[in-house]
Amino acid sequence: MIIEYTGRQTVVTQKYKDLADAGLKAIEKILGEATGAKVILTVDKYRMIADVTVKQGSQSMVATCESPEMMTALRDALAKIEQQAVRQRQKETKGVRRPRPIEKEMLLDGLDPNQASA
Repeated sequence: MIIEYTGRQTVVTQKYKDLADAGLKAIEKILGEATGAKVILTVDKYRMIADVTVKQGSQSMVATCESPEMMTALRDALAKIEQQAVRQRQKETKGVRRPRPIEKEMLLDGLDPNQASA
């Protein structure tokens, strides 16, 4: 997975990169193959904002979190992305079961659905 780091009004330190790498590896295990990820860290006065985007195929998952500390904001954003990945994975594996239509059952039994009596 290709990870792009951006720091707005701040420097992206190694501990932020390590935390993001660990979180994104867990997300990659859930999803299988993820194409790329963007981590944007922004400082605005007293607010620290972490914006994480993970792209998988044509779909992208986005999470933005804000906190007084950057580590907390980044950890929360990665947790939100992980929840989205779990939901996405469950959608892919969950199959919808439908009953067979009555007309097909009648044809299989040798009956004509147009002449069937109620």
